[in-house]
Amino acid sequence: TGSSDPYCIVKIDNEPIVRTATVWKTLSPFWGEEYEVHLQPSFHNVSFYVMDEDALSRDDVIGKVSITRDTLAEHPKGFSGWMSLSEVDPDEEVQGEIHLRIQVLPGDAGQRLCCTVLEAR
Repeated sequence: TGSSDPYCIVKIDNEPIVRTATVWKTLSPFWGEEYEVHLQPSFHNVSFYVMDEDALSRDDVIGKVSITRDTLAEHPKGFSGWMSLSEVDPDEEVQGEIHLRIQVLPGDAGQRLCCTVLEAR
């Protein structure tokens, strides 16, 4: 149909933590959803998977962005901007990007990840 039903899954070390709402019939979804989650001190990366919801079969992975612990440490005031999606399946071509705001904050019980999944295109 030329459109998707996208949503985003946030994973920390490949464990799903958060799922955004699905935005129906679009290639330019706007989510504007903010999340704050506890980070284990030993975490390695945070990944954002853009998915296409499919009622009749398994949801398709449109692409992903992975941000390593070291990359987050290089941006102590956080990162905000568009990031290009990369493929999950090496046989698939991926086009698109996701707009994120992400910051690691200190907390009483360890670090917290504050991320806002804004939009994609």
